[in-house]
Amino acid sequence: MTSAVRLIRSDALADAPYAYAATAPAGSRLIFLAGACPLEDDGTTTAPGDYAAQAARCVETLRVALAAAGASLDDIISTRVLVASSRQQDLVTSWDVIHAAFGSHDVPSTLLGVTVLGYDDQLVEIEAIAAVSGDAS
Repeated sequence: MTSAVRLIRSDALADAPYAYAATAPAGSRLIFLAGACPLEDDGTTTAPGDYAAQAARCVETLRVALAAAGASLDDIISTRVLVASSRQQDLVTSWDVIHAAFGSHDVPSTLLGVTVLGYDDQLVEIEAIAAVSGDAS
């Protein structure tokens, strides 16, 4: 199935590893996802201290939540990536894992360093909005 999301780029802006904007046609169903956290099935935090492993688990959590809503990563219209660090390298480490998971569907994204996240030992969280065609539930 073709995604309802259309990524928008501009030659008037600096080259970036993401689209600067995205749209979905009228009548699309929007899916607002809770922040995808790096939690194991037993509720413990994945790989304390490991930004890359936590980013990968967040992507997997995101995939499962999207599937439950009838969507996939290709249906995401924007993301916000939160990384508990003041070090730019930790943000880049997390971003590299997430960006690779999205492949060519490089949606508009914001990458933020934050002081703390909600779970013990949590370093990464991904917020997302998706759009799918029609009103199927």
